[in-house]
Amino acid sequence: MQVKTKAIVLSALKFQESSLIVKCFTQSDGLKSYFVRNAVASKSAKVGGAKTAYFQPMTLLEIEAIHKNKGTLEQLKEIKIYQPYQTIPNEILKSSMLLFIAELLQYSIHEEEKNSDFFDFIEAALLWLDSHQETANFHLIFLLETAKYLGFYPDTTDLDLPYFHLQDGQFASSLGTGTLSEPETALFKRALQLRFDTDQKSFHVSERQQLLKIIMDYYAQHLSGFKMPKSLEVLKAVFS
Repeated sequence: MQVKTKAIVLSALKFQESSLIVKCFTQSDGLKSYFVRNAVASKSAKVGGAKTAYFQPMTLLEIEAIHKNKGTLEQLKEIKIYQPYQTIPNEILKSSMLLFIAELLQYSIHEEEKNSDFFDFIEAALLWLDSHQETANFHLIFLLETAKYLGFYPDTTDLDLPYFHLQDGQFASSLGTGTLSEPETALFKRALQLRFDTDQKSFHVSERQQLLKIIMDYYAQHLSGFKMPKSLEVLKAVFS
């Protein structure tokens, strides 16, 4: 079946000497992997009119492809960038966030099924990052909002309780195995109030580092086979 859809690049793995296996999150069909022949043969190599550089992580593409939907690698026919980034490539904080998010999504999205709401959220978040300067909490907000689409956003019914249980995803009245301490829970509650348009300077660097660890531990509890992104250490270093 031939499809035309928006797609967000998650990764591009070199195959043999000149080809790529490109993993994308598509608006039409969710997660898809494509075989791109002769993509890295030279600096001028093209696939359907698109340059090799178009397969950088989190690039926003519009593609035409052949989807056989048999669990095998699909075929790309035409590719173009529909929304070039203006600031992200030139700002180390933003580009580090992008690499981290791309790797995190690779370890989090496993189903080949349409989720247009999730796609629209990721697209809007990336465009917000590119168009704003105060973005220090972006990765924290993105992680928590992504948990909604992955099905394990914290239950805030008992938000007034002093402890948060990572595995249960609920607030608790007593400290026990697997719960955050009271100060950690208070910090986590503050993070749950964050939105992209709220004050990005609401946390100290040490608090952001602590929150990032808490949220990563939360992901590990709720996603089977979840791997800590290698780019996590780079992100920590950039924010230190």
